[in-house]
Amino acid sequence: MAQPLPEPISLPSPPNDGITSLSYLPSSSLLASTSWDGALRLHDADARSHVATQVMESGPLLSMSVGPAAGGGAGGAVYTGGIDGSVKKFDVATSSVTLIGRHSPGADQNDLLSGKKKVAASCLSTIDANLVASGGWDKKFHVWDLRGGDKNGAVATLDLPGKAFGMDASSDGTKVVVATSGRRNCFFDIRKLESGDKENEVAKLLLERESSLKYQTRCVKFFPDTKGIAVGSVEGRVAIEYLEDIGIVSGKKKYAFKCHRINDAIYPVNDVAFHPIHGTFATGGADGTVVTWDGRNKKKLSGIAKCPTSVARLAFNNDGTQIAMASSYTYEEGERDHPREEIYVRDVLDNEVRPKAKK
Repeated sequence: MAQPLPEPISLPSPPNDGITSLSYLPSSSLLASTSWDGALRLHDADARSHVATQVMESGPLLSMSVGPAAGGGAGGAVYTGGIDGSVKKFDVATSSVTLIGRHSPGADQNDLLSGKKKVAASCLSTIDANLVASGGWDKKFHVWDLRGGDKNGAVATLDLPGKAFGMDASSDGTKVVVATSGRRNCFFDIRKLESGDKENEVAKLLLERESSLKYQTRCVKFFPDTKGIAVGSVEGRVAIEYLEDIGIVSGKKKYAFKCHRINDAIYPVNDVAFHPIHGTFATGGADGTVVTWDGRNKKKLSGIAKCPTSVARLAFNNDGTQIAMASSYTYEEGERDHPREEIYVRDVLDNEVRPKAKK
């Protein structure tokens, strides 16, 4: 008899505006989310409960990353990027907020919050307990040292070829990829800070290349083994690209596949999330569906869910037994009435994410 499929369960007190980020904290059932309403929210995904809401006073929050607490302390840390260019840290154990730094720090605050000047910290990635990277609409890439005290200075600053639309750090903390406007992908080498390191020695541009997809990038993620990346675009496609150009040998050729399409309608791929155990991945589309894929064997695995509106963000928990889904309209059809924002969690069956056996 077939095993019944788990049902998605909505969490209480979801965001009030477009959901921009979703991530489980390390070794925890705590699920963090950010939104255009300017608040960071924490839910306990196992208890299906709302834990906290923190207004970050940065205007709309466009990005977020999570990491361990400094020094191995309890709770963990959440980093947020605001439309005003600020990068801030929320300490889960103490509920305290700290300013880490700013994109374009000399810009007028009223211009930033109104959107007149666009310098938003649009992408964030945690490298380790001490380093966080950010990319912005100001076409800048920064690496921030969290041990900097009140200096609030970036330890590395490099130019990007366009606005940052997507970012990810490799699992070993040595590489960061940034997808920008103009369909460019930039790969940075990250060195751990040692005493005496000077600005711009921490990060180095390894490669800038054009995306293999013909339309604007929505998301980019490293494979768990760092041998390749998955790139999602507004035109209902995912590209699997490899990194021989920077000396990472995979022995495989890049390819792309169509997804998130209904008849003649083509929907953006808003997010990609890799399974932490099997290395397969899920995609979330503006058609409201979540689908799992075996990228190495080029196989579709399973349809996970159908949400009331666009799936804006996805996240697997730390052991891959649960997936969180942000159901949040992403304005691919312009301003219109749409279902309210929801965050769903759903148990994951092993056969929905396990790679296909090679024939």
